[in-house]
Amino acid sequence: MKQDVITISNPSAKNLIFGQAHFIKTVEDLHEALVGAVPGIKFGLAFCEASGPRLIRTSGTHEAMIKLAADNALAIGCGHTFIIFLENAFPINVLGAVKMVPEVVRIFAATANGLQVIVAITAQGRGVMGVIDGGSPKGREKPSDRTLRKKFLRNIGYKL
Repeated sequence: MKQDVITISNPSAKNLIFGQAHFIKTVEDLHEALVGAVPGIKFGLAFCEASGPRLIRTSGTHEAMIKLAADNALAIGCGHTFIIFLENAFPINVLGAVKMVPEVVRIFAATANGLQVIVAITAQGRGVMGVIDGGSPKGREKPSDRTLRKKFLRNIGYKL
């Protein structure tokens, strides 16, 4: 077995969701889940098909994000994985709907941080071993940090 580390290309630091599913129908079902969760959502998604023609299947509402998703899916190259790039929505707005898609097996990451995918390579193909989401902690939260966190969540409307 060999290993590779794929750094996700995300030049505008968009929020993304990276996961695994199990069927070609995933592309259409994820599309429907996303537009049903957030009216007017802008997104691009790509799915790596693991059998048959083994194509990168795509969908979305924003051409540049569809291309970004497809380029990253090709770089990752692991069967039955998907990547979704979001605009005018956060993962928290759509994760419930994405998780409820029957084909979705797992979510590896939902982030706007830098993301790396650790890939195993065997004679059969490529598989996700794990992800590195952002950087390592620099210390423990102090009372002033807690105050800033709470203020931030209220400023963006996630807490009252």
